[in-house]
Amino acid sequence: MNPKNRFMRKAILLVLFTLLLVNCANVKHLNDKNRSPILHKNPKKLFDPTPYAFCHSTGTTSKGSLIFISGQSGAEDLKHTLSGDFKTQAHYALINLKTVLDDHNLTPEDVLKITVLIVDHNEEKLKIWTEEMKEIWKNQKYPASTLIPVPRLALDTMLIEVDAIAFTAKK
Repeated sequence: MNPKNRFMRKAILLVLFTLLLVNCANVKHLNDKNRSPILHKNPKKLFDPTPYAFCHSTGTTSKGSLIFISGQSGAEDLKHTLSGDFKTQAHYALINLKTVLDDHNLTPEDVLKITVLIVDHNEEKLKIWTEEMKEIWKNQKYPASTLIPVPRLALDTMLIEVDAIAFTAKK
């Protein structure tokens, strides 16, 4: 097995193991008496991910809340329809990210970190991604970002996936 395939296999196994540890019900619970509440949310405007062992977002409070948003694909509807066009998928990946942020009463400006996975990444796709980011972050206060070129994603037709960590201050 070549090193690239070995790395992808280990990365996928790590993600799957992590997802199995997460309870994706839309409930708050206490891990133990000394820990803060954990919130799991799956917006009704997005497909139900629980059959696939993940949540669209999780968070915890500590003088504010960190919101961990699972990878959002460029799916256009509840049936997870994916265009064959990279620009269309990049656009919808950010729309889906905004949907999760909206469910937490947050905006893109509340995103601290974004990770972008692009299948067969090239300079043209980077240009398209940058244009789409500028449409969402009009104030140009961008989050920290990591772009990772990948050979494929969860589904053969997925061309991009975006996850994020957002923060909201305690009021």
